[in-house]
Amino acid sequence: MRTDTTAPAALTMSQVTSRAGVRPDTVRYYERIGLLPVPARTTGAHRRYDEAVIDRLRFIRGTQRLGLTLTEIGDLLSVRDTGVCPCEPAETMLGRHLAEIDAEMARLGALRAELSSMLSGMSGEKCADPLPGAWCPPDCESTGGGG
Repeated sequence: MRTDTTAPAALTMSQVTSRAGVRPDTVRYYERIGLLPVPARTTGAHRRYDEAVIDRLRFIRGTQRLGLTLTEIGDLLSVRDTGVCPCEPAETMLGRHLAEIDAEMARLGALRAELSSMLSGMSGEKCADPLPGAWCPPDCESTGGGG
């Protein structure tokens, strides 16, 4: 019976991926690009992880859901690894992403209004041409196909 409780847990790849909800190729990729530390290896070259990798993977996945890039996530992890809360740099990044989302929503709102206007103009005998250019090919107009 083992009584040593100071040894770090040696999680297998399967245990890590199951608990963190990621695929093995994702874990290996994050290792290659430096988001995850290089794990210890058994004599048979199998990876062994400590418990901290689960939290790190959850942090990475959570920040990805917020729209941060892997480079930005790496920057936050670098700050986090020093023991400092990454809130200050995260605030700047999240503010920038929020502004990008707001701009995209405005663009999509304008596109929706334009499409709605076109759609409402298509009822009846003659539909309006979108600008710039014609809705129908030139031969369509001469055959009475609208446009």
